[in-house]
Amino acid sequence: MTRPALVITCEHGGNHIPAVYRPLFEGQDAVLQSHRGFDAGALKMAQTLADAFGAPLVSATVSRLLVDLNRSTHNPTLHAEGVRRLPATQRQEILTRFYQPYRSRAEQAIRQAIADNGAVIHLSSHSFTPELDGRLRKADIGLLYDPRRPGEVALCQHWKAALAATAPQLTVRRNYPYAGKGDGLTAWLRRCLTPDVYIGVELEINQKHVTAEGDCPALRQWIVESLREALPHMQSHPPRDRGSPP
Repeated sequence: MTRPALVITCEHGGNHIPAVYRPLFEGQDAVLQSHRGFDAGALKMAQTLADAFGAPLVSATVSRLLVDLNRSTHNPTLHAEGVRRLPATQRQEILTRFYQPYRSRAEQAIRQAIADNGAVIHLSSHSFTPELDGRLRKADIGLLYDPRRPGEVALCQHWKAALAATAPQLTVRRNYPYAGKGDGLTAWLRRCLTPDVYIGVELEINQKHVTAEGDCPALRQWIVESLREALPHMQSHPPRDRGSPP
């Protein structure tokens, strides 16, 4: 059995607001620079993974406050409050200009990888704020997946073990600080693709490792090295419910 191909995506890679929409965010520079505006360090991590493994990268730098590319169109957090007040026609223009093309590019890259290799491992690169609503997040790295998908379970088990061996000082948790089966790009793709061909995992990095100059190079290298250790195991761990619907 050949190893599934890798595809890397980054939905929250920047905090760019196109000029036509900047009046909606006047005086909100601090919010745009915060975790609410984008995932600091996530794009650099995605680029590092893509370079290390020769994998396709699909990324975007439009702020999640304008439109969250990692949410379904019915999700109430798809837009920031000021955008939600726009007429439906203008909100549709935002979807047509940013959301739909990104989703299409991501799906195309993943389907192409499946066509070429028989299966794909999709890694979606994200980061999370160290503290939310007064609660400290107790992890350095989170691996998010759907526990109903055996291939995703297997990958995260092997990756977590490899990280423990590579960088034992890091706290790595599965389905933390969010549930991997929640609304997102991976969840949407699971509805389109069966477990035998699609494995989707969100990589979450604690932003305490991200500085004004960029994210920690050592951390990025540990993640690459541990993934390199984990991937060969996937050849012998195909999903047990091969061919079943998601």
